[in-house]
Amino acid sequence: MFTGIVTDMGEIKSLEKRGDLRARIGTAYDTDGIDIGASIASDGVCLTVIATGPGWYDVEISAETVSKTNLDAWAVGRRVNLERALKVGDELGGHIVSGHVDGVATIEAMQDDGDSTRFTFRAPEALARYIAPKGSVALNGTSLTVNEVDGCTFGVNIIPHTKDVTTWGSAKTGDRINLEIDTLARYVARLQDFA
Repeated sequence: MFTGIVTDMGEIKSLEKRGDLRARIGTAYDTDGIDIGASIASDGVCLTVIATGPGWYDVEISAETVSKTNLDAWAVGRRVNLERALKVGDELGGHIVSGHVDGVATIEAMQDDGDSTRFTFRAPEALARYIAPKGSVALNGTSLTVNEVDGCTFGVNIIPHTKDVTTWGSAKTGDRINLEIDTLARYVARLQDFA
């Protein structure tokens, strides 16, 4: 489990297709403290560490994961949002995030709003019903509050601090973004299906 509070911006150092996709991710994390088998959310996708070295770790990414996320657009040099798995007793600063991406949203518009930037996203139609005003979403692994919803589009504001410490500072219109809907919304909707 994660919180959607990004703690490092990593960089894709290498990509290799070996049946599955293998990626080496450069990080500021102390890799001596990362166990093989540990989970690290990378742009919101929970990935398992299979090897480590000084300033890097490797992950294997299944074809299923690539097909459901924006990881097919990963390229060497790309920056990615990173978050280590939540430990018992850690502060829960965002919301409960599983790292199981539900689909890919697209940035439709960006507009300055004071010092913040207002982003408008288009969600896949099948996921739009789970997104509610003032609810939470995880976008590329970042816990964000939804401002408004209009059909399949929704908006969030991203503050300067978040743009500085995540990849949101380099986002642009048309970018494909990993979307994880709020777990609570998923279960409420599922229960309503049986009502």
